Amino acid sequence: MNSDNIIKRSGRYIQQSTGYRAFYPEKLPPEPPVRITGELQTLLSDADRALGRLDGSIAILPNPDLFVFMYVRKEAVLSSQIEGTQSSLQDVLAAEAKILDPKQPSDVREVLNYIDALRYGLERVSTLPVSARLIREIHQHLLQGVRGSHLTPGELRTSQNWIGPAGCTLNEASFVPPPPDLVPELLSDMEKFLHFDRSLPLLIKIGLAHAQFETIHPFLDGNGRVGRLLIIFLLCEAGVMQKPVLYISHYFKQNRQKYYDYLQTVRDRGDWETWLGFFLTGIIITSQQAALTAQRVLRLREDHRDLINRHMGYATANAQHVLETMYERPILSVKDIMEITGTTYPAANKLAFRMEKLGLIIEMTGHVRNRKFLYGPYVRLFDDV
Repeated sequence: MNSDNIIKRSGRYIQQSTGYRAFYPEKLPPEPPVRITGELQTLLSDADRALGRLDGSIAILPNPDLFVFMYVRKEAVLSSQIEGTQSSLQDVLAAEAKILDPKQPSDVREVLNYIDALRYGLERVSTLPVSARLIREIHQHLLQGVRGSHLTPGELRTSQNWIGPAGCTLNEASFVPPPPDLVPELLSDMEKFLHFDRSLPLLIKIGLAHAQFETIHPFLDGNGRVGRLLIIFLLCEAGVMQKPVLYISHYFKQNRQKYYDYLQTVRDRGDWETWLGFFLTGIIITSQQAALTAQRVLRLREDHRDLINRHMGYATANAQHVLETMYERPILSVKDIMEITGTTYPAANKLAFRMEKLGLIIEMTGHVRNRKFLYGPYVRLFDDV
């Protein structure tokens, strides 16, 4: 292939009247076509197999939705941390349990919005294809009432944005996305590629689409998070997995500089193959991690059910009921335990005390009244992901 064609296959930089150079992307798929040979072909095959094994691992869980519950929150935390938030998984769970803590990071609302956007998108893809419309709706949920909410949530940008070090000017930017008047057409072209191009394997298409979305950068804020959500929605829309448990933000966060560098290499040199190799490696590693976590959740559940059967005596049935609830709500109060078991406050309080003695739950408020208990061993499985 002609080296000049390769360099320009993703687009070209065009000087603007005020002096900066903006990038004008080419339509997908790339031309010349992506070379799915050698190492890239092997990675694609391995990624497909890893996704299949993950789907099988989730299928054997007694209640896969409880695994999904925590994985969604972990993805939200990691994807938001890439954008600079400080909130941890436990901060998010505490916020959802309405635990007021003055030390809680102020940006936890951003992570909760990500969870809301993810839930909303997963519901919408059952009736609405991944499209510019869905992308705008997701963006609105993501930025509602948080940092960046003044930057027109749900609306495509009408001014020029840029990427670079904090405080840099447009002329100093490391990358300037296409001018705003091109954005609607570029998103429309990407949508057509996703739904009408049958020439490429699914994971290759998703990898291309993610990079193209980040290059278009259609919003004034939140592009990275929306772009990572698109990966999830496209996998679910295609029915690749029974449950949405493939979240790649952990891999991107661990390899953040490579992630940015390879996206830029696509723009500067038309090197789609290196980016796709990186992306497929992430699919493989993330699938393997998720499958391992699913196995650990299953083993933990069996071990803790057995522990309760051996030590809780007459309270066994109630303790098992509380345990199952905590896979979906990892933080409970004594009043919550009362409602779950249908017992009195003293009985629920005693049950919490006995479960705490067994190491199943941890009191996390330090209060004498209105105490909250965390299913610590379960949450720690996801802290290690």
